[in-house]
Amino acid sequence: MIRKQRAAGDLTKVTFVLPDSGTSVSVVADFNSWDPLRHPLKVRSNGTRSVQVALPAGTSARFRYLAEGGAFFDDPAADGYEENGQGGTHSLVTA
Repeated sequence: MIRKQRAAGDLTKVTFVLPDSGTSVSVVADFNSWDPLRHPLKVRSNGTRSVQVALPAGTSARFRYLAEGGAFFDDPAADGYEENGQGGTHSLVTA
């Protein structure tokens, strides 16, 4: 699930939410230089993992999730998908 909320200025808070499967997961994206250490999803008391980022309103970002062990996967709630040039796809989110 992806939640969006307008923030101060020209920003949108985007929250990436997944069910907690007991495995560490990070958001890797063009907004964080595809760095798996920048946006790990934190375990929440409601049985989910999530992380929030602020993106410029009206922009689109490419992202994927990276699970422990190196497995990449897309978000079924993404705003869209595109080929990533490596035989897979990127999820898209519009802020």
